[in-house]
Amino acid sequence: MVSCPICGNSVPSLKINDHIDSNCENFIEEPTSSTGEPGSSQKTPVPSFFQPTSSRKAASQSIPQSDSPSAPSPLRPVNGKRTITHEKESVLNGNKPDQDEVQSEPHPKKPKVNALQKAAPLAERMRPRTLDEVCGQELVGPNGVLRGLIEQDRVPSMILWGHAGTGKTTIARVIASIVGSRFVEINSTSTGVAECKKIFAEARSELGLTGRKTIVFCDEIHRFSKSQQDVFLGPVESGQITLIGATTENPSFKVQSALLSRCRTFTLSKLSDEDVKSILDRALRVEGPNYSPSSIVDDELIEYLARFSDGDARTSLNLLELAMDLSKRPGMTKEELKRSLTKTLVYDRAGDQHYDTISAFHKSIRGSDPDAALYYLARMLQSGEDPLFIARRLVVVASEDIGLADNSMLPLAIATHSAVEKIGLPEARINLAHATVAMALSKKSTRVYRGLNNTFAALGEPGVAGLPVPIHLRNAPTRLMKELGYGKEYKYNPNYLNGQVVQDYLPEKLLGRKFLEDRDLGTEIDPDLIAQDEQHLEP
Repeated sequence: MVSCPICGNSVPSLKINDHIDSNCENFIEEPTSSTGEPGSSQKTPVPSFFQPTSSRKAASQSIPQSDSPSAPSPLRPVNGKRTITHEKESVLNGNKPDQDEVQSEPHPKKPKVNALQKAAPLAERMRPRTLDEVCGQELVGPNGVLRGLIEQDRVPSMILWGHAGTGKTTIARVIASIVGSRFVEINSTSTGVAECKKIFAEARSELGLTGRKTIVFCDEIHRFSKSQQDVFLGPVESGQITLIGATTENPSFKVQSALLSRCRTFTLSKLSDEDVKSILDRALRVEGPNYSPSSIVDDELIEYLARFSDGDARTSLNLLELAMDLSKRPGMTKEELKRSLTKTLVYDRAGDQHYDTISAFHKSIRGSDPDAALYYLARMLQSGEDPLFIARRLVVVASEDIGLADNSMLPLAIATHSAVEKIGLPEARINLAHATVAMALSKKSTRVYRGLNNTFAALGEPGVAGLPVPIHLRNAPTRLMKELGYGKEYKYNPNYLNGQVVQDYLPEKLLGRKFLEDRDLGTEIDPDLIAQDEQHLEP
């Protein structure tokens, strides 16, 4: 027996749904009298789901059932409680129920809160469930291309490429819920090839038995090696699965070309500050009542968080959750809260921003702008970038951009790398700044770099890479080679005055070809520079 959550009467557990559907009129059990003759023993009734099948059938047949849900039940309400139907009839007849009777009605029980949902971070609790809730992505907007495919149930295998927090995982889950497909989510960092093959076999069986398709969502698909990505080719090409891969990296470089050709690539836009602000406002409306009210978390702070999150919805929601928790501390001010939130900058060391920032750092040194170079250096260090990664880039800059203009920069860069290894942070920041400023202020020469590129370009010409080495330059370690004339006519330069001799070194077909140019830099003139100079000359 179970207690009805609406009327409070005892109802057989197997009939609770039918009892509620009959407006709490049918299938009510009379309470068993607790009094009995002395010495008599009564067994506690066993719930029907613990009884043998025959006993359950007999018990269900012994319960009187009405022919229709609207027919009155022969069993009357017990304990003097009024049923929902009786109360409705009294109101319709103009008889207002007594206050005592209304108060005797049991209150509905509060729905149980899933402990896992309660423990989930704010970003997960606020994850959109429909396409209309996805913010800032025209692809799934009213006229979006991807939305049209979803609504027509023509979802292709695809690669979702975008910054972190732009909605790749959300869109994949929403697609699966709309088309009604079986949804399997894997992560390249924790799923191996064997597990993938098992998932594909299950998808093939599901499709054959029920006709239901399977969507396999692979987060961070770029972390699979290209050989591991081969496992997706067969199932995707045969239609056994619909693959949705998510990546923050350029799929042209990180996804195997054969797999990429079998998938549609959709680029997700970076969220604007207004998009992020609307997401935060929605989170405050929905989750705000669960937190203590605070005057610190206001519109101005929301706008600050939206700007600071750099288009990452997940980061913005995590910051908002942290802000609401920190605002409870006694004496907390808005400025102190901002300082607490900005101790770690938004910086993805594994994504595009990692490469974008180091690229800007390198180009600032090349452009002789020490201020910009120091800015990007500090930004990377503050965000937790590996200082050795920066030091290695300085070694490259020393030869690529400074080169012959100042040969002392390469030893300085190597010494900086050694200092970072031996000293470590935070003191090594000074060594990095020293080398950065010295290289930014140094003269520049790309003569060596361009000469090397010219040589590689020549090797791409037909037949050049395989030209025979001149016989007088060949090595002759054996007697046979000496007899063949290897190295016979070679002139050893140190034996001659000033080391000067008449001797060719390039293969015969390349004689007279120059790869190393006589200038340190290029010859192009920036038109913006001319316009700027003319502007300064105007009175």
